Amino acid sequence: MIPRVIAHRGAPGYRPEHSAASYRLALELGADAVEPDVVATQDGVLVVRHENEIGATTDVAQHPEFADRRTTKTIDGSEITGWFTEDFDWSELETLRVRERIAELRPGSAEYDGTERMLRLADLLELLREHNDASVCRVGIVVEIKHATYFESIGLPLDDLLEGELRGTEWAAKTGLVIECFEISVLERLKGRGIDARFVYLIEKSGAPADRVARDGTAAATYADDLTDAGLEELAAVVDGISVDKGYLLPWTPLGRSVGDLVARAHRRELTVYTWTLRPENAFLDKRHRFGDEPCAFGDWQREFGEILSTGVDGVFADHTDLAVQARAVSRTA
Repeated sequence: MIPRVIAHRGAPGYRPEHSAASYRLALELGADAVEPDVVATQDGVLVVRHENEIGATTDVAQHPEFADRRTTKTIDGSEITGWFTEDFDWSELETLRVRERIAELRPGSAEYDGTERMLRLADLLELLREHNDASVCRVGIVVEIKHATYFESIGLPLDDLLEGELRGTEWAAKTGLVIECFEISVLERLKGRGIDARFVYLIEKSGAPADRVARDGTAAATYADDLTDAGLEELAAVVDGISVDKGYLLPWTPLGRSVGDLVARAHRRELTVYTWTLRPENAFLDKRHRFGDEPCAFGDWQREFGEILSTGVDGVFADHTDLAVQARAVSRTA
């Protein structure tokens, strides 16, 4: 099977993440699917942002009319200070402009700061519809639900909002709809309601999912528990696939050693395996693949991408769509 290249928040290696320009460029560069993160506004609109805290990815700090919205909250056990989508309605958020989140590593992307507004999920779905109507090759969408337990606790259940957004659209599993989350309970609820999608459980490097912690406290089963043979068996009864940190697929890393041949083990249970995130900068590469000491310089990304693709993984999330497409082509001829 040819692994899919999934445009992680568009093409944030070149344009600010989750902007229309970022997604359009990813499509031009050959993405098989795009991956938006979704959070909610005060009035229940799903917006496309990496986190509900938007101080790092928009110009909200430059808006004096919103200065009093800056606050501190505890989200999934972490105390965070900033501006949060759930404290704004959409009419307010659409006045903001997006900016590059890691400008020190991606100055080229930061050159586009302030040129575009935030997107709603509805805006991205329309962008994809227009692309697919005009293209021979259909591009799918992988929707990541962020902080589901937190949003439910404040009266903004993201599963309800996403179901409402998708009902009546053309999107279904057969047209390339995937829904993913680090919390399996929200995936179970959507699946139980008959949402036609493929459901993928995201697995972190450490810790336990927020939904389990909310229910079980310190006794909550961990992400590591999910990757045991027994854990994979349980997941296979609920979801269609898993998506893991790339360290799990690099056998010389502690994560890789802890799970053995994870792709083969998951495939034996008919679970699809995705991995995240392929990035070429030294700051994100395994130390074996870095060139020099400059964090923003590209290292030996070809080698790392190739090693990951050679595991038999079904899909990779990438910030630079073109580089992942190039690496996939090389891996197929190797």
